[in-house]
Amino acid sequence: MTLMTMLGAVQLGAAAACVVVVLIPMVMAGWHLSRNRILLYCGVFFITLAVCLHLTPYFPSVSDFVTSVSSVVVFDHRSTCINLVNDIAWEVKPNVSLHHFNPTHNVSSSLNLYEKRWDWSKSPKHDACDFQKLSKSDASDLLNGSWVVVAGDSQARFFTLSLLNLILGPQAKRMGSVRADLFKRHSDYSILVHEIGMKLDFVWAPYVVNLTNSMMGFKTKKSYPDVMVMGAGLWHMLHVNNASNYDFALRMLKSSVVSLLPLTASASIKSPHLFWLGMPMLINGMLNTQEKREKMSDRIWHAYDRALGDSRLLRQTGGPLVLLDIQSMTWNCGPRCTSDGMHYDLVIYEATVQVMLNALLIESHQSL
Repeated sequence: MTLMTMLGAVQLGAAAACVVVVLIPMVMAGWHLSRNRILLYCGVFFITLAVCLHLTPYFPSVSDFVTSVSSVVVFDHRSTCINLVNDIAWEVKPNVSLHHFNPTHNVSSSLNLYEKRWDWSKSPKHDACDFQKLSKSDASDLLNGSWVVVAGDSQARFFTLSLLNLILGPQAKRMGSVRADLFKRHSDYSILVHEIGMKLDFVWAPYVVNLTNSMMGFKTKKSYPDVMVMGAGLWHMLHVNNASNYDFALRMLKSSVVSLLPLTASASIKSPHLFWLGMPMLINGMLNTQEKREKMSDRIWHAYDRALGDSRLLRQTGGPLVLLDIQSMTWNCGPRCTSDGMHYDLVIYEATVQVMLNALLIESHQSL
């Protein structure tokens, strides 16, 4: 008797057993329980469920189907949550604690005149994703022992500052020196947070080609960060002002990232978690120079935004990088969240850090 014949006999026997042992007694029981239909239906359901669970291993096709459906559901949940993680709602209102504000006094900036609060949008899908604002302790646990690289322009500096504010605490003694060293003009910055063994490198990379060079550097050294957040575009818009050139640079960056990822797919080297720090909305009338108002117009900004989509660098367009959507956050927060139409209140970058951390939880299959 061949193996296939034996398997067929086993399946046939199992089916016959199901009829004799389960179905016939159920019919007989149903004759006596017909006056209590709820009891009958419950008995049918639970007996059928038990039989299915016991017989599934004997039917490979059914077992494979159940496994495949389960994996699709898990994957779909992750994909859905990644797509929703940037959905932030803002509440911006006058800061009642400054109702005696004297305009002759310089309170850091006019941004302090407004109180900004944010949270994820509310819907059943958002609730199912269970997005959370991570505390210092939670963020430290998540990034414990990690090498984090943030590369880009001034937007990336503010993001780095917000991340360190969360990890170290805004009142930490070290934050004074961190702010001073991090914002040295056109310079890199590194810090080791000994308490959790986290190394953070900020790389001054105002152009996309700088990001590409950084990626190739990792590949050459065969040393890769655990988490990398990158983004550039504002300097290119101002000093090159050519959306087609920007598109080409983004495509070159994508190629360098894709060529790096297979090298990190081995069991000994984990693939880095890669994020793209999007450009903010620019409020043209608030930009502080005539050159910026001319070269960073709404028309040109939208051309650069289309170039990002056309490059297919982002996960939502089939690329390798998860978007941190500064654009939608700055648009929703509005002009009361910026003093110069380009750089926004730190609360924007604090929210972006939380988006990154929640996306990291999803990507790494972790939960709090």
